[in-house]
Amino acid sequence: MPQPHATTEYGTLRAVAMRYAGDHLRDLTDPHPDPVFARQQATSTWADYRPDTVRTQQNALIRLLRGRGTEVILLEDAPGCSAQHFPRDTAFVIDHLLVVARLNSRHRLPETAALTRLFPDEPHVVHLAAGTIEGGDVALHDGTVLVGLSEETSPEGARALQQALAAGGVDREVRTVAFTGPGIVHLDDHFVIVAPATALIHRAVFPPAELAWFERHFDLIDVSDEEALTVQANVLAIAADTVVVAAGSDRIAAQLVGRGIEVLTVDYSEVTRVPGSLRCTTLPLIRS
Repeated sequence: MPQPHATTEYGTLRAVAMRYAGDHLRDLTDPHPDPVFARQQATSTWADYRPDTVRTQQNALIRLLRGRGTEVILLEDAPGCSAQHFPRDTAFVIDHLLVVARLNSRHRLPETAALTRLFPDEPHVVHLAAGTIEGGDVALHDGTVLVGLSEETSPEGARALQQALAAGGVDREVRTVAFTGPGIVHLDDHFVIVAPATALIHRAVFPPAELAWFERHFDLIDVSDEEALTVQANVLAIAADTVVVAAGSDRIAAQLVGRGIEVLTVDYSEVTRVPGSLRCTTLPLIRS
């Protein structure tokens, strides 16, 4: 496997890791759910999915990516993990470093183990020392790493990332992003950078100070409450002028096209029955 490399959220996608959905489904009827999951259910839509249909929809994305010249690496199964088809959370690439996430959910640890077996123990693979942090909360912007403080990512995890980047020779500031309240699954369900200085945003979940920062740094495309509930903000940029969106995201697609961005569409309706979509199901390893 070539050394991972990514400096932006929209560089041309050369290599990506994916994992098919498994047959294990999360129990959504538990009368005493984990408190984190209970809060997430209050802010996101959760429903059982059909694994075979999810895999069919993933195959459509895989064909699209390969047709655009992207190498797609399929990770081995992580038995017992209902979210195994969301490898974005298990790691993220910042410049020349592959940072292995510290997952908040212990039942997802086999996903990380399956990922790390893909890479030898080399200097570019970084394990954090403290806290929790997941890739769905991480976004690259200029000399900054944005880290959303969701239910899955802690301030301690953000500080550990800053220390690891400095030790690894990466000169970036880790900037945490706050939300207006609890229950947020990940940053990338509400804010995604899609092109140079361009981002999708669901304003309702961010306090005024965060919105002011975003407005200073990005041309913002607003995402409505309904679009956020159906995870339409969770798109995948595969080049500086090309974005993959889920079918049905017509208004968002029109906004992107109006900015000169090519929009490619796949049916991800079964995938999004839990709060994750195109960005969640892909772990970029190399962007040029």
